[in-house]
Amino acid sequence: MPLSSAGMRCFPLVLAIVPAIHAQDADLPERLFRSGERAYAIRSYPEALETWNQLIQQAPKSPFAAHALMNLARYQVEVEKKPEAALPLLERIKAEHLKSPWAAEAMLLRGQLLAARCHGPQDLKESQAEFNRVVDLFPDHPCVQQARFELGRSFRLLGQWGRALQSYIEAIRLDPASAVARQSQLEAAEALDLMGDTTGCLRMLQALRNRFPQSEESREAEWRIKVRVKERIQKPPLRSAGPWPDGRTKWLKTPTLLATGPEGEFYLYQDDLDQASRLKDGQLSPAGPVVKGAKAMLATASGQVWLVTRQGVVKDGALQPQAFQSPSGAALDGWGNLWVSDARAPGIDVLVPDGPARSVPLPGAVALASLPTGGVAAASDASRALLFMDAQGQTRITVPYGKDLPAPFKYVVALASDPLGHVAALVDGDFEGVAVWGPDGALLRSASYKALGLSGKFRAIAMDRQGALILADRSNDLLIRLD
Repeated sequence: MPLSSAGMRCFPLVLAIVPAIHAQDADLPERLFRSGERAYAIRSYPEALETWNQLIQQAPKSPFAAHALMNLARYQVEVEKKPEAALPLLERIKAEHLKSPWAAEAMLLRGQLLAARCHGPQDLKESQAEFNRVVDLFPDHPCVQQARFELGRSFRLLGQWGRALQSYIEAIRLDPASAVARQSQLEAAEALDLMGDTTGCLRMLQALRNRFPQSEESREAEWRIKVRVKERIQKPPLRSAGPWPDGRTKWLKTPTLLATGPEGEFYLYQDDLDQASRLKDGQLSPAGPVVKGAKAMLATASGQVWLVTRQGVVKDGALQPQAFQSPSGAALDGWGNLWVSDARAPGIDVLVPDGPARSVPLPGAVALASLPTGGVAAASDASRALLFMDAQGQTRITVPYGKDLPAPFKYVVALASDPLGHVAALVDGDFEGVAVWGPDGALLRSASYKALGLSGKFRAIAMDRQGALILADRSNDLLIRLD
């Protein structure tokens, strides 16, 4: 049947609509992605996730599908706090979108997530492989700088400080003005210090301050310089500044434990109150639940306070049962493993998250402190030695009790450390007082209680970010500051 004139007029319109429909289909992945972005920006997460999953199902080969997978992985990490759920999404980007711009970011994030769950050198291989793939496969991608930085951190954990330094330097060269470069410069300085080059470390930190004087990294470098110069070059005699803070006396309830956080936060445990507290601006505030009979305390990188009792470890407000005989000290190593000393046990208990506990042989271990090398310092009254150990429990430096002091001591009451590798101790015996050692085990400063004009029952010590020592005097219910 011949077409009417009206039908003939509509025919060109139909032909014009067909290409337009195909064009809209081609634009669909981008429109779905943008719709998900809009919903995510206003925190309408269910809508965003549904839209991005629809995009992945309908256009799995689209570059926007790779971007959607990346955003879904970030959602699991940043919003849900479920990094394990992000790993298969990142794996899918690697497998299906290796040529997309998001593959480099997927490998970098996957490497970071894998590194975060490592609890020993044997766990680092897979994360290092991801960082190396970013460097090798995407040499011009902005992610390479972060990958270099992450490789530096992994080499440092492995004790390969020369390789760590080289990775940090390569990261700096890629974009010297970036935040990653500033962080790399800070870490490069620490690598130099671990290699025994204190002068090079100080020069690196000062160069960072000179170039970026208003940056957060510059402020971090400033205190690192001041403490190193004070402890290792000037070495002023220890002197008592009296009760701290602000000369307050008889204001505590039997302080027995002290701890400092990674940012300099100060915590104390009062035995009569069965309570850990944070001290800020001269005021105390509770730092966790009431815990009776705590024998050791530490502050974690996430701002939590952990307490060790004979029954186990209290963290996140709950007791994780553990059979300790007489716990006396605790420290976290660079892998997040908790070390607990027990003078009655044949070794130090090392508690591995989500893994079997192990023991490091050391009879008579009475106190522990973390080291920036990734291991711990341990005092053994049975061995009459202070041991600087790596994360595997291998002794790297041995300092006999009383070495270079005017008289020997027999017991270590408490240990403390700072992020720069200085270790301080309260000691008892023929020499009763305080001693500070450097990262190489060399005695830096010391003083007897008598020389300091102090009289009390000192049971805990901490180091602040100015290089001062804080002592807990349980008999006089106060804190003493030594400069």
